[in-house]
Amino acid sequence: MPNNLALTADAVRLGRTAADKKDAIDQCGALLVELGAVEPGYVSAMHEREASVSTFLGEGVAIPHGTDASRALIKETALALVQFPDGVDWDGNTAYLAVGIAASGDEHIGVLSALATVLSDPDRAQRLRSASAASEVLALLGPGGDG
Repeated sequence: MPNNLALTADAVRLGRTAADKKDAIDQCGALLVELGAVEPGYVSAMHEREASVSTFLGEGVAIPHGTDASRALIKETALALVQFPDGVDWDGNTAYLAVGIAASGDEHIGVLSALATVLSDPDRAQRLRSASAASEVLALLGPGGDG
């Protein structure tokens, strides 16, 4: 991942539970707000995006993010990763990780590329889903990504 998109330990929440997809998106959005990356209204835009197209990527990962119109609510590009060990129903799929994305330009393309690289390796994807420490997540998604 490019350095300006480095995921930080304070943006990782492990071992969480969510009642449903809406709750999972709310948790990602709240974390982006807590990090100072977005205005609170961005969370509603994340739900709008999800209503129009599922953000489930595969390999147990979803990438909730806002609509194009919500970019004005983004203060800085950031990621927020929330892990749900018990899984969350995501339109008939099971998500174990939700990676909230706030990107005002095309920076999210790099984020998606890094995620796709990890998810294309079943072993690394499993390690990401089952990580027990933020440092493991950072090692897997950081530069080199070999954790």
